[in-house]
Amino acid sequence: MGMFLNSRIPYESYRLVKRDAYFVDKTSFIDELFPFLEVEKRFICITRPRRFGKSVMANMVGAFFGKAADAGPLFGTLKIASSKGYRTHLNQHHVVYIDFSRMPQDCSTYAAYIGRISDGLKRDLEEGYPEVEFGSGRDLWDMFQSVFDRTGQNFIFVMDEWDAIFHKDFISEKDRRSYLEFLRNLLKGQAYVELAYMTGILPIAKYSGGSELNMFMEYDMATRVKFGEYFGFLDGEVDRLYETYVSRTSNPRITREELALWYDGYHTAAGDRMYNPRSVVCALADDQISNYWTGSGPYDEIFYYVRNNIEDVRDDLALMVSGERIDIKLQGYAATDMELYTKDQIYSAMVVYGLLTYEDGAVSVPNRELMDKFDELLLTNHNLGYVYSLARESEKMLKATLAGDTSTVCRIMKFAHDTESPILSYNNEIELSAVVNLVYLAARDKYRVEREDKAGEGYVDFIFYPERKGADALILELKIDSAPEEAIQQIKDKKYALRFLGKIGEAPKYTGRILAVGISYNRKTKEHSCRIEELYNRQ
Repeated sequence: MGMFLNSRIPYESYRLVKRDAYFVDKTSFIDELFPFLEVEKRFICITRPRRFGKSVMANMVGAFFGKAADAGPLFGTLKIASSKGYRTHLNQHHVVYIDFSRMPQDCSTYAAYIGRISDGLKRDLEEGYPEVEFGSGRDLWDMFQSVFDRTGQNFIFVMDEWDAIFHKDFISEKDRRSYLEFLRNLLKGQAYVELAYMTGILPIAKYSGGSELNMFMEYDMATRVKFGEYFGFLDGEVDRLYETYVSRTSNPRITREELALWYDGYHTAAGDRMYNPRSVVCALADDQISNYWTGSGPYDEIFYYVRNNIEDVRDDLALMVSGERIDIKLQGYAATDMELYTKDQIYSAMVVYGLLTYEDGAVSVPNRELMDKFDELLLTNHNLGYVYSLARESEKMLKATLAGDTSTVCRIMKFAHDTESPILSYNNEIELSAVVNLVYLAARDKYRVEREDKAGEGYVDFIFYPERKGADALILELKIDSAPEEAIQQIKDKKYALRFLGKIGEAPKYTGRILAVGISYNRKTKEHSCRIEELYNRQ
């Protein structure tokens, strides 16, 4: 066993994953790899956002095929054990496992980075094949070729996070080209490569502009159907994990609906719903909903992606935080690839990094975990102009609403409407919704805000579910060219407050006041008016 060749690392890493109470069996993926061992297209690259299970799957592949440890007890009870190829391939291959995110201590040059990998592989070959005369000064690929010529031995290459080096500040454009050339020489056209399985975030097509890595079949989440169900958690898998959580937790604090609200929202190219796996597992293990994924990487820097075209994207941002979808032509751009200027480039890069989800030609913010980061952007970045200004008013708007201060509510609505932007002109329901979301943005720290939610005998425009049981709940209805009193009457007639009162005989889920808020706009006078009534007070 060596540093990279027949390393025990993937086996031990996957063994620990399997021991977890919230383990999900994705080993059917291995069965889909067997045919690639027999064909020319034996080069596979899986690209996904961070924390979507790429490393777990790479460890699984290395543990299954490799000879470092007896994997029978590990895989014998999993789905792959029923495959026809199980006995044929279990522990029957020499695996080269490289985690490209690993760096030498105090690494500051590409030479030190690639030297660790190249020198380590050379030592592994010399120790593993003492009968082969390598000679001094041989290139790494020539040494692999010598092993193949002498013994007929070929290798499965499992390479995790192939693009990690591109995110390092010390890497120059020349270093990138050298790295791509290293991978090309090691893999392309080499008879000793039985299978090359590679993972990463960034699309190969945009980084290998020439022919260096064009032998790889690339499988991303947004456009390629094959392998889509293996990276991330499907709805049914989360159902089973939640059952495990309930059975082993004495006082479960998380609801199944909260898991979907916070961590669902991604889609495979086949249309399946997909959850962020890291966040689901962390939430269930901690018995707490939180920002697990966005707190594990540079996802608080959304502004990095939009900074070059703020005027074009800020209206879209206002719409997306309202839950709307934005049409784009998806491209394979990523933020470290080039300067991003067009909206298609910007949003495509954000899809690559998991900041947006893509489905049926449009992008949107996938879930509450990411929405919190978009809210933070709108509330803190003055470069966003009117969007920032309105978001900053949202704290005052919430306080005024709870205090029954209708004059301040009307003033802020007028301020929003007078801002020069097409989406604030009240031309349609979507634009009006975007305005309300902006002026109540700060409320989302304390409320789950739903638009067009089923309540009572109809659908209410906006309903604010408080995070704290004793906080005030809000029901907001909008009217154009009608009095706000009509909005209040509709709230009463349609019995929207039933969403907070609970079923007869059950203790109410919310114990604070229930406020009805009616806001209207008169297109002739250009004036806003507001009425706030207390429907229930159970304090």
